[in-house]
Amino acid sequence: MNKLIPVILAGGKGERFWPLSRKERPKQFLSLDGSGKSLLQATAERLLPLAGGWDNLWVITSALIADGVREQLPLLPEANLLVEPEGKDTAPAVAWATLEVSQRLGKEAVLGFFPADHWIGDQAAFQHTLEAATELATLEAAIVTLGIKPLYPATGYGYIEQGKEQGIFADLPVYKVTRFTEKPDQNTAESFIATGGFSWNSGMFIFRGEIMLAELAIYSPEMLSLLQEKGKAAYADLEKKSIDYVLMEKTTLAYVLPANFGWDDLGDWNAIERLLKGDNLNVELANHVGLDTTGAIIYASDNDEFIVTIGLENLVIVRDKNVTLVVDKNRTQDIKQLLQVIKSNPKFEELL
Repeated sequence: MNKLIPVILAGGKGERFWPLSRKERPKQFLSLDGSGKSLLQATAERLLPLAGGWDNLWVITSALIADGVREQLPLLPEANLLVEPEGKDTAPAVAWATLEVSQRLGKEAVLGFFPADHWIGDQAAFQHTLEAATELATLEAAIVTLGIKPLYPATGYGYIEQGKEQGIFADLPVYKVTRFTEKPDQNTAESFIATGGFSWNSGMFIFRGEIMLAELAIYSPEMLSLLQEKGKAAYADLEKKSIDYVLMEKTTLAYVLPANFGWDDLGDWNAIERLLKGDNLNVELANHVGLDTTGAIIYASDNDEFIVTIGLENLVIVRDKNVTLVVDKNRTQDIKQLLQVIKSNPKFEELL
């Protein structure tokens, strides 16, 4: 069986973790689970056994934070770091990285694409799932996506509807994908869960390079040809599009492998509560004294900061450098909208 060549997608901004996540210190550079390792470092660590070492691990990121990636992963070979001139979402990233890996290792190489900023609970189950996905991608003309078994009717994730079972790989069942759906409303999410035939879309994909390139030639020939001709110099001419939109929602070669290894995309500050709260009244990653304060997430990047609260419920309070954020936990998705307001005022440029 082919060895998996993992590619870490490390170009995101993680804006919903502002003010801790900023332009030159994005979410993937942060340690959010108390381990002391950044999300990027933890992602590389869990993928190294599957890659067989640093020589087969790749990272694609943006020019703005490439030096930060080098500092975070000093053992990553420079030739395995792909630096995009500007972020154009996941479709160009997947296409360019697939071209580069295929050129060096051959089009029959099995690639896996993994966001740099996810949390995985059970490493052994994660590796077993990827062994199954690699086996399927080696044997079949397949683009395998890992679907996460839903724990609740989430409205912040896309969903994958599974069709007929296509076989067992490494003791795990694999299904043809019936459809990908965008983030649903609450009623739709509840109906998805009730059927038992939907998974959360994890954004992780495994395939042979030749299969991905052949499908891109069908569904996005202009983007592919530009990248083949110009490499990363083509980015100025590319549209900002996701790989889901460009390919996964259209291809007939999509398979889903429902996974259950403990997963969170760490999409915003509420993820900290899911990981760390336990039986505590609040999640406290700061020196905090509270009176009648419950359901709060309290974070300070400086151990000398002291946060005091009285009579608060369900708030996120974050203190980082010269910024204090206070937001209702139900409104954390709106942090991106707030940043647009801040960006419109040059006086606040240094806060981004």
